Amino acid sequence: MPVLLFLIDTSASMNQRTHLGTTYLDIAKGAVETFMKLRGRDPASRGDRYMLVNYEDVPFGIKAGWKESHATFMTELRNLQATGLTTIGQSLRTAFDLLNLNRLVTGIDNYGQGRNPFFLEPAIIIAITDGNKLTSSGGVQDELHLPLTTPLPGSELTKEPFRWDQRLFSLVLRIPGNALVEPEPLGGVPPDESPITPMCEVTGGRSYSVFSQRMLNQCLESLVQKIQSGVVINFEKTGPDPPPLEDAPAEMGKSGPQPWHCCHKLIYVRPNPKTGVPIGHWPIPEAFWPDQNSPTLPPRSAHPHVRFSCLDAEPMVIDKVPFDKYELEPSPLTQYILERKSPHTCWQVFVCNSAKYSDLGQPFGYLKASTALNCVNLFVMPYNYPVLLPLLDDLIKVHKFKPTLKWRQSFENYLKTMPPYYIGSLRKALRIMGAPNLLAENMEYGLSYSVVSYLKKLSQQTKIEYDRLIGSVGKKTPLESGTKVRWRGGGISLARRRDFILQLQNLSGEIPNMPLELNPKEFQGFHLAHLNKSLKPQSFRNPYDIPRSHLLDQLTRMRRNLLNTSVCALRGHDADQLHSVPIAQMGNYQDFLKAAPQPLRDADPEQPKRVHTFGNPFKLDKKGMMIDEADEFVTGPQNKGKRAGDNNMTGGGPKRRRCMSPLLRLGRAYTPPVTPPASPRPSSDLCVSDSLDGPEPDLIINHLHQNHYCPERRSESDPDASEPAAHQNHTGSMNIPEQQHRGEEENGRVRERLSPGRDGVVDLVLDDAQPPRYLSPTALKKHILTETTKVNNDLRALIIKEIRKPGRHYEKIFHLLKQLQGTLDTRLLFLQNIIKEAARFKKRVLIEQLENFLEEIHNRSMNHVDSL
Repeated sequence: MPVLLFLIDTSASMNQRTHLGTTYLDIAKGAVETFMKLRGRDPASRGDRYMLVNYEDVPFGIKAGWKESHATFMTELRNLQATGLTTIGQSLRTAFDLLNLNRLVTGIDNYGQGRNPFFLEPAIIIAITDGNKLTSSGGVQDELHLPLTTPLPGSELTKEPFRWDQRLFSLVLRIPGNALVEPEPLGGVPPDESPITPMCEVTGGRSYSVFSQRMLNQCLESLVQKIQSGVVINFEKTGPDPPPLEDAPAEMGKSGPQPWHCCHKLIYVRPNPKTGVPIGHWPIPEAFWPDQNSPTLPPRSAHPHVRFSCLDAEPMVIDKVPFDKYELEPSPLTQYILERKSPHTCWQVFVCNSAKYSDLGQPFGYLKASTALNCVNLFVMPYNYPVLLPLLDDLIKVHKFKPTLKWRQSFENYLKTMPPYYIGSLRKALRIMGAPNLLAENMEYGLSYSVVSYLKKLSQQTKIEYDRLIGSVGKKTPLESGTKVRWRGGGISLARRRDFILQLQNLSGEIPNMPLELNPKEFQGFHLAHLNKSLKPQSFRNPYDIPRSHLLDQLTRMRRNLLNTSVCALRGHDADQLHSVPIAQMGNYQDFLKAAPQPLRDADPEQPKRVHTFGNPFKLDKKGMMIDEADEFVTGPQNKGKRAGDNNMTGGGPKRRRCMSPLLRLGRAYTPPVTPPASPRPSSDLCVSDSLDGPEPDLIINHLHQNHYCPERRSESDPDASEPAAHQNHTGSMNIPEQQHRGEEENGRVRERLSPGRDGVVDLVLDDAQPPRYLSPTALKKHILTETTKVNNDLRALIIKEIRKPGRHYEKIFHLLKQLQGTLDTRLLFLQNIIKEAARFKKRVLIEQLENFLEEIHNRSMNHVDSL
């Protein structure tokens, strides 16, 4: 997971404009966004972590660190302002400390235990600056200096502030203010001559001198290709040069220092395609022999110095003995090795002072060209592998994993010349080979107790510093109350010099008046107040509210307001500054609402509240929306505040829209479509009434007349049939002779007129103004069956939800069961399904109550049939 840290120059010189009309800071922000788009094309960019640091002091300069999201990174990038100094040294140190913050906690550096290339956290620092003078509070600097003091624990263990998997690249903006007449030179982008360039080269990166937008895009594409997982190593030649080949060109035989003698390049550490994490076995040795009596560790260099010998050697590889293979970045060294065209020979590599009795040390691997001669690889083997590998080969092939006494003696002599921190890697390799008992378990790793305890203490301190820094990221710089006046003094001012006074007298002919004696030390603690843009001018007030002691001050303000015709009331402000708002805050309407005074409550709380549509003209209130059966949207509460007389509307009025389901309209009667019979039926065709208790006011009055499944008109003698109609008639005005009731059907509209009949029973009278439209008996029965199934399905979902709730509160279940619709067989089948659902959850008490309820319905139905 590579870390991409952008170091943006926010000095005041970044406000200079180019011939494109934009400032350097705007170009820097656009370059970051362009880089992220180019990087996003690579599938490996999903694990990238972006950080943002500017030139402010710590911790205010860290805008996005380890915990900040991508949205925070983009917001802080857009809000950057160029107002400070060019403190690039301090900012670079802040960036390196931020990257190194978690390394001691994870143990990725492995101090004193060898350098593991497969333990890495690749990071790329991209600095975007204008390359001007390095200014700081102490003056102007000619060279780049990084502070030596840092709050990061354990920084003394490494000589440099960076690590071998961190590289610095710099984009130095040199875009002129006037467009160039000459065409741009084609080819590569040259490095810049600014002080940051040597720092880039030391870390393994480079700088780019950008003169146009085209060159900037070219540099960004090059930087995207530089994001590779790897570590930087210094390769230096030791010993004589190799003998030139017979068919080699004349340039290869030159004497003296050559570019390939010393290279500072990257080796690629490829991640495992299965796990996505690099896997390795052997470390690169330290540049010192570990002493168990030493209380401290010597500091290591950030990049290991690996020396290679140009003597041809035979590459050694043994089956079952693991080795590591790393590809070298193209360099003059790789070019020289490939031009020799000898893929079957290798050059051994060493680390000075890694052995106990040798300055050069023993070989730990070799450089070898690939068989196809397209790259050069670094093979990392066990330490002093020319001695160990033959021993292991004899153990496998000759001794068959049964070592003799002579072999053990040779193996122990090898262990004395091997650094102790190789024991862990060697034990793993022997376990892979099948000989895990060759090494004793009590062999020490070579670090003293004081060093181990010191490293543990550093890990704890780093964790505390990590939490402190993470908590401080995102804090704004505190505003200063004023600028302190400093006396730079001691010298006599120009007005008090005698030669100046005489010269002024000769020119004017008059003796100038000497100023009064001033003591400059009186102003040492004097502060100049800063201009407060948020300060609003005092508005006009009621004169009777002004205290007597403030009348003169108020008169002065009134006179100033009267005579000053400018809109600006504050000195130093103009009209644009008073109303200027940053772009990032222009759409922040919520903060404006919070600062606004609390509005008065609505006079009519029943009316829907008006929702502001600031920033979105299509913004709607989703809470007040309902969907009826015709998928029509209705906004706001329905039929609120309607008078009784409004029901006497003619047919031309708006139609009443129904809710999607009767369950969503609790407390209101649901009236089904009513069709008068074509001819009277005999009394034997009357349906059986299975109603339970009388209808409650808060229940749904279903469209089957309290579970009475009958498509015909009910008789006047049925008492249950008159209750819903009488209840509706009672809610209206008692003096209204007739009331219109409008209902919608799928194949037409039926307009009915309800008139009170005998004994308070409402009779249905057809309106002759419009001929009625009739449903066939089959269509009507199908329609009623559809509505019944729809309501029962909703009831089943609500009842199952109540059954799954813990506890024994079953009142709501029986409350919903009373609203069940359909024939007797339909309701009995429904109850049996509910009992099975309750049995799934082992609700024994509920099952007993449901069985009693089922038996009660059955008994009532049979008794009702017997009475008929």
